[in-house]
Amino acid sequence: MSNFNWKPFVYGGLASVTAECGTFPIDLTKTRLQVQGQVSDAQHKEIRYRGMFHALVRIYKEEGLKALYSGIAPAVLRQASYGTIKIGTYQSFKRLFVDSPEEESLLVNILCGVLSGVISSSIANPTDVLKIRMQAQGCVMPGGMIGNFINIYQQEGARGLWKRL
Repeated sequence: MSNFNWKPFVYGGLASVTAECGTFPIDLTKTRLQVQGQVSDAQHKEIRYRGMFHALVRIYKEEGLKALYSGIAPAVLRQASYGTIKIGTYQSFKRLFVDSPEEESLLVNILCGVLSGVISSSIANPTDVLKIRMQAQGCVMPGGMIGNFINIYQQEGARGLWKRL
């Protein structure tokens, strides 16, 4: 355990959270563009946005600056877990397979990337589900992040935390 390197976990998590905070409004507009026009949900039936920039401006004008960050709490939690696990386990897996960077091959890098991506996505998916639902709602959902996790679990069971809209 003395050879354990915690830096990729910490730095990976911090970098992921910082990037998420900066790019979140773009992600929000992408999600809103994706859910508009869904006939199965009356709330999203209408086509409201003509493109990314139009969506960004319209959300800001109609709902305010705060709406551009609706769903940021689960997004930050997701990046704190997903980014930390993905980047940290990637580096750990590489050191497990090879002793030094000179010994790395493309196959080892791909294998480590796939393994770390699968593990981190599997663990962080419930936070992604909540983030997307909060983005699609367009407002802060009552009950906060924890309350909404509980609500999804009570209404849809554990499987509901591993699915999209």
